[in-house]
Amino acid sequence: MQQTEPRNTRLAVALLMRAAAPEHRHLWHGTLWLALAAALEALGPLLGKHLIDQHLLPRQLDLPRMVLLLGGILVVGVAASVLRYYQLTRFAGVAMRSVRRLREQVYGHVLRLPMAFFDKAITGQLVSRVTNDTEQVKNLYVQVLFVMLDSSIVVLGAMTAMAWLDWRLMLIVLLLVPAAVVIVWFYQRASAPAVARAREKRSDINAQMAESISGMAVLQASNAEARFGARFAATNEQHYQARVAELRANAWLLRPMLDLINVLLLVLVIDAFGQRQLAGIEVGILYAFVSYIGRVVDPLIQITLQFSQLQQAVVAASRVNTLLQETRPQAVGGAQRITQGQLSLRHLSFGYDAQHPVLRDLNLDIPAGAFYGVVGHTGSGKSTLLSLLLRFYTAQSGRIAIDGAPLASFSDEDFRADVGLVPQDPFLLAASVRENIAMGRHLSDAQIETAARAAHCHDFVMRLEQGYATPLGEGGARLSVGQKQLIAIARALAAQPRILFLDEATAHIDSETEQIVQVALNELRGRVTLIAIAHRLSTIRDADRIIVLNHGRIDEQGSHTELMEIHHGIYQRLYAMQQLAD
Repeated sequence: MQQTEPRNTRLAVALLMRAAAPEHRHLWHGTLWLALAAALEALGPLLGKHLIDQHLLPRQLDLPRMVLLLGGILVVGVAASVLRYYQLTRFAGVAMRSVRRLREQVYGHVLRLPMAFFDKAITGQLVSRVTNDTEQVKNLYVQVLFVMLDSSIVVLGAMTAMAWLDWRLMLIVLLLVPAAVVIVWFYQRASAPAVARAREKRSDINAQMAESISGMAVLQASNAEARFGARFAATNEQHYQARVAELRANAWLLRPMLDLINVLLLVLVIDAFGQRQLAGIEVGILYAFVSYIGRVVDPLIQITLQFSQLQQAVVAASRVNTLLQETRPQAVGGAQRITQGQLSLRHLSFGYDAQHPVLRDLNLDIPAGAFYGVVGHTGSGKSTLLSLLLRFYTAQSGRIAIDGAPLASFSDEDFRADVGLVPQDPFLLAASVRENIAMGRHLSDAQIETAARAAHCHDFVMRLEQGYATPLGEGGARLSVGQKQLIAIARALAAQPRILFLDEATAHIDSETEQIVQVALNELRGRVTLIAIAHRLSTIRDADRIIVLNHGRIDEQGSHTELMEIHHGIYQRLYAMQQLAD
């Protein structure tokens, strides 16, 4: 723990500095103005000392000069407060802009992480890092950065003024600084585990909430409300205990300790004055020192109080930094475009664990414009093959080529533009039909309608109360499963892809919608290369060729008629079982 904490702190600070790098001018200007504010504050007690020593004690009541000194004390105090206010707003702006950049960086990084990362990631924890953790980092900028920087400058200014008045008394007051350092050191050791545990449990709370809400229908149907409630309560209790441990450290080691040291320091300073023969002129010094002690103690208290926020911000920044360290695929560039859509697989092998291959030595040629179906038992490698063709994973050996060019030779942008995907579970935004088909692309209404007609969903869209402007609700809640899938097909076709992949696209839809999908696919034959991973064999019955995978190998291939003639063949058995089930 002792070895990783300093490293985490360094990484977190480096992350924060990178996020704030474009704001360096504002930071420098703010620091300089804060130094000026501290100098003005330090000038106040000096003017007060001069008023006491030169006018009050000797009873030299020079009214104009006394008014001038009193006015000076008032002016420097007001000027220091105004400067401090404007620098607070300046640093708040730096904070908000820096965190905005950091949040955009984290979100953009997550969007580009490989699919292998999301196979293991927990959605709620990812959301917590993008939202809660970056928000905690904002608190570092807004509160900790300003307070600690401001307070440090105030302490430095007060110490400088005290050294100019009496360096021996200044050394007594200087004892506050190492005392504060020792207190903070103990506080970090006492609170760091609790802070880290509290952040971890907060992520678990978010993860459980997201998981429960997304699976609410299953949860209630399984009568699992009490069990899930008890699990959530246990996690919530652990978070509560971690926060209590952190607050105990705060209560013992921050303000109370410094208040005690402040009282002891005042006793020492007054005792030091009492040990020597006082001249009238030294009363002004005593007044100045008592004023400066307040200006030193209060900033030190503020600094130590911020270490609670600092500790949480460092933990949060470390978690964000860990996410940013997740490696993402190297961006591929190149001018190559998919023009025909011909696919070629040579000796393709792949395994999520290299010791246990899922696909073994696949060889396959798919002509441009052809309609190919891929079927097989559960675990045969269908989805894995699709993931490789979509570049979600990279094969350990073998070669995939499109139009004769290696798969890796196409730029990410061009590849995604020329390849479409219709997933098994259609993903719909809580937005209008138009926005769901466009998916952020700058498509005209004509292009959107053309795609909808090609997917045979234009008619039902026009029956909605606002047509293409109709909000669909979260996850397309206002549509049936079949209608959602037709919208997903329209989205894929809107980009006019050269290759279209369908991943179990008809698994959850009714027979009538399946027939609509089949009509749409038949209309695309010859214009788009179609590759359909299918569980319902009726979807790919009319395919030009059907590939039957078995334990990662191509066991059979041919048209529906040819495969049905293979005695005791895998396809024949799969088809017979589905016919029997129907």
